[in-house]
Amino acid sequence: MHLVKQVSKELGITYKELAEKIGYSESNLRQSVSTNKLSLQLKKAIELYLETISLKKKVDEADDFKSILRTFIEK
Repeated sequence: MHLVKQVSKELGITYKELAEKIGYSESNLRQSVSTNKLSLQLKKAIELYLETISLKKKVDEADDFKSILRTFIEK
């Protein structure tokens, strides 16, 4: 499966939404899927976007942990 199609499906977002997130146009993503070609730049943009999502999740989890720990210490 094409990376654009796979990521859009996994994240539950449209090509347009994915394009906005990674700084591409929807037409570029659609063309990439229809021709079954993936430029190195597009691949890297998607990889960096997925890494950003992962890191944001880890930061949120750390913030939650700090909040729980702070509450525990205050008691």
